[in-house]
Amino acid sequence: MLKEDRRENMEKEREILEKLKKYREMDLKYVDGRILGSMCTKPHPISKKIVEMFLETNLGDPGLFPGTKNLEEEVIKMIGEMLHNKNPFGYIISGGTEANITAMRVVKKMSREKGRKEVNIFIPETAHFSFEKAREMMDLNYIVVPLDKKYTMDVKYIKDYIEDNVEKGIDGIVAIAGSTELGTIDNIPEISKVAKEHNIYIHVDAAFGGFVIPFLEDRYRLEGYNYHFDFSVDNVISITVDPHKMGLAPIPAGGIVFRDSSFKRYLDVETPYLTESYQATLIGTRSGIGVATTWGIMKLLGYEGYRKIVSQCMENTYYLVKRMKEYSFEKAIDPVLNIVAIRDEDPVGTSLILRKMGWYLSTCRCVDALRVVVMPHITKEHIDRFIETLAQCKKY
Repeated sequence: MLKEDRRENMEKEREILEKLKKYREMDLKYVDGRILGSMCTKPHPISKKIVEMFLETNLGDPGLFPGTKNLEEEVIKMIGEMLHNKNPFGYIISGGTEANITAMRVVKKMSREKGRKEVNIFIPETAHFSFEKAREMMDLNYIVVPLDKKYTMDVKYIKDYIEDNVEKGIDGIVAIAGSTELGTIDNIPEISKVAKEHNIYIHVDAAFGGFVIPFLEDRYRLEGYNYHFDFSVDNVISITVDPHKMGLAPIPAGGIVFRDSSFKRYLDVETPYLTESYQATLIGTRSGIGVATTWGIMKLLGYEGYRKIVSQCMENTYYLVKRMKEYSFEKAIDPVLNIVAIRDEDPVGTSLILRKMGWYLSTCRCVDALRVVVMPHITKEHIDRFIETLAQCKKY
């Protein structure tokens, strides 16, 4: 009977796996090179072994998994050092959305501590949609800062607004290091001068740029452009940085890093029935897979490994711009990071035609353009095929 049960279970397992395989075959694959609009990529191969090893871990109850908790502390320290902070505090969480909402929680709590009734925060036009979720959840008041000619936050607007609204009080500034649309980096050192003068919290959304900018060689940096964004800049209190983007970790592996552990008190919620008395992350049950894979990949690649990956992506970015020029396609701006905006009179219409032809890219809001993110899975051969398809598409 036991043998029959075992045989029956094995047969069921085969059937289930076959069905799952069919569903998976419906998905796009990064390796095919047709995913051009995503900031995620194929995870590093070592991830598979690590995932299996840490499959049952739960950092929502860290006392049960002290080894995995130690790994998280080491990962945050490594990321902190990458961002010029030797004493960081933070977590590896679900992604940039959770990280940004977490930072806004701290801004709101600090504002309430000062006795403010309204939480006022500057955000750029290029802010990620996660900030809209934070606004709805926490009833935040955003002052949207227009963009300058570089498609970055207009710092003069911030200065003038503060001067003209002295009684209002500003609690936070959200700046972007690697915007979702164009890869632009706000002038955070200049923003910092204003923030320092008025004691304003700066949160930097470097979900994408966090694993690009620290490894960007000088030859890829635009002249006259300020790439400083991290904890070396005054009043930068928190940074969103996602290992599951250019860090090559599998999803989910987002990150939120604070200047130091003193900010934990703004996040803590009592959890009397767990192994620790307080929990600070938005998500309670939290897999340790993101922590372990990030730790393993960062240890394996090191600075030099990431530098090579970023350099390859930048070389392919410049190659895409070169091929565009050959077909008379114009770029919206010179690439700041490995993102290219291709000017188009009807980007939405063009993207839909391309989708029917099997190519998946996105569009920009701040400029009429198609958006290509040149991730590690994109090769020159993919770029050649895409440009030829785009040229064919424009004939319709």
